Amino acid sequence: YTGAGKPPMYGDYEAQRHWMEVTTNLPVREWYQNSTQNDLLYWGLDYPPLTAYHSWACGKIASYINGDWVSLNQSRGLESYEHKLFMRYTVLAADLLVFFPACMYTILFVLLLQAIVSTLTLLSPGLILIDHGHFQYNCVSLGLALLAIGLVEKERLLWAAVVFSLSLNYKQMSLYYAIPFFCFLFGTCLKRPSWASKLKLFLGLTGVVCATFAVCWAPYLHSPGLWLQVLRRLFPLDRGLFEDKVANLWCTLSLVVKLKSLYSAATLAAVSGLVTLLSASISAVDLLLRPTPERFHHCLINCSLVFFLCSYQVHEKTILLPMLYACSLSMRLYPKHMTCELSVIYSMFPLLCKDGLVTPYVALVVLNIVFVFKAYLETSQPSRLVTVLFALSMGGCTFLNAAHLLLPPPRRYPDVHSLLNAVYSCGHFVVFVSYTHYLQYQLPTTKYTKIKKK
Repeated sequence: YTGAGKPPMYGDYEAQRHWMEVTTNLPVREWYQNSTQNDLLYWGLDYPPLTAYHSWACGKIASYINGDWVSLNQSRGLESYEHKLFMRYTVLAADLLVFFPACMYTILFVLLLQAIVSTLTLLSPGLILIDHGHFQYNCVSLGLALLAIGLVEKERLLWAAVVFSLSLNYKQMSLYYAIPFFCFLFGTCLKRPSWASKLKLFLGLTGVVCATFAVCWAPYLHSPGLWLQVLRRLFPLDRGLFEDKVANLWCTLSLVVKLKSLYSAATLAAVSGLVTLLSASISAVDLLLRPTPERFHHCLINCSLVFFLCSYQVHEKTILLPMLYACSLSMRLYPKHMTCELSVIYSMFPLLCKDGLVTPYVALVVLNIVFVFKAYLETSQPSRLVTVLFALSMGGCTFLNAAHLLLPPPRRYPDVHSLLNAVYSCGHFVVFVSYTHYLQYQLPTTKYTKIKKK
């Protein structure tokens, strides 16, 4: 896992353990506050309250098993075998309690898709490697969002709003899906036959969203200083436009124009925000005016990928958000979308190399290719052109990965492999998001017919 045996900061594994330590030992109002007992420069909490409550629950279990695991300021860098086992179990428990049920419910029982789709989603290489290797709990926020999509399909809109609000309150990265959810729900309100029914649904949705946020943020709402501090932790401007060599437009553009040197963080945040909203509006406005489930699915992919490509402070792992749903939802219409999962995992290769995850990376990519081709055979025969393009694309990824592992970079350009990977992957994502925008605008205005399971 990331940071194993690498003091003084270690990595995300230590961050998750440290959050359990902080939330277990300090009052809830101090979780996001810098103090002598809570040094925010050492993995300070920077996710919403629901993540903090999850850390608290895991920390309580850890303290019951062995109090030394979460001893305040004494347990930093703990890497015992027993604690590693405990941490692994916490991720597996999150998978089993949230992500697996949400995936099975939405894909098999609501969307009525083939079992191979749920298999591909559950065995998503990117999610497995990031949650179990890089070490996080993305399965919780992604599972809640996937469950909310299923509830939208079942037309249980109030419950969908509640569940998606929980996803937002677990990880702020779920904002990638906020525009599609808002446009679909508000567009549905506007399509109601009478003004009374429009107002009833709108007030109902507004009420449940506000109530959900109020419950999650209750410990911080009585003082403006508290909730403002939480917001500052969730949306820090000082981290920069992007992290490392991420496969988005700003990192690619920085090869030609040194954006971070020329402009302030505030300017870059404003420009990236404007570009993101304008780009997302291409898909979102269509969904708002014609709120059908198919458009909703396409808009989820389009807007989340636009956010990854254009927004401020993007990390490599956030590509999981658009591509998970490209895998799990779009097979209903276009099976060839399934291959995009491979581009996602390739884009994170430098991060996975840094974490020492090359062996599981190769194993999961091979397994994913096998299931992708099985999915093809169960739905349609790929054309010769699609097969050739897929082979060329994956061949390029394989070559770049091999070069990264086998060829030392020139002294003058130590990051050349990571940059080539980022530019190559970014090109794939730009082509894909352009194609899915085109597909969205080709959709009929009526709802689709359910596809029977195989």
